[in-house]
Amino acid sequence: MTDQTTPGQAPPPTVWGTFQARDARAMIDFLTGLGFEATAVYADPDDPDTVHHAQLDWPEGGGVMFGSHKPEGWSLPPGGAGFYVVTADTRAVHARAVQGGAEISRELNEPDYGGWEFGLRDPEGNQWSFGNYRGEPRGGASGKSA
Repeated sequence: MTDQTTPGQAPPPTVWGTFQARDARAMIDFLTGLGFEATAVYADPDDPDTVHHAQLDWPEGGGVMFGSHKPEGWSLPPGGAGFYVVTADTRAVHARAVQGGAEISRELNEPDYGGWEFGLRDPEGNQWSFGNYRGEPRGGASGKSA
């Protein structure tokens, strides 16, 4: 195994959000319209509409992995996932979402803990929240308890 980190760059993500989609091709189109990048898409050679695996990376870090819904085996029902995506430009992502016809479930707002965020539902019902809150630093003395 090799270290894929280059000096000055954050390490590659090691936790990925996963889900399944009834129409994985449409989901790829929807998410790339919001700004995700389709890094890998492996489709069934006999049925290109069936996506075995898709990796969509968020340009600012992290990403999601998903594929066409397969009710057998390890499976979650489509539309039951939720994600929080950090972005430095929440307003630009919101504008792309509105322009693309996304169902906005929570309007652009300024939460008590600072920054900006909004929520949307993708075409299959998954909940997505986009905001510039990056979470609390690890091991910090914030005085907060879990």
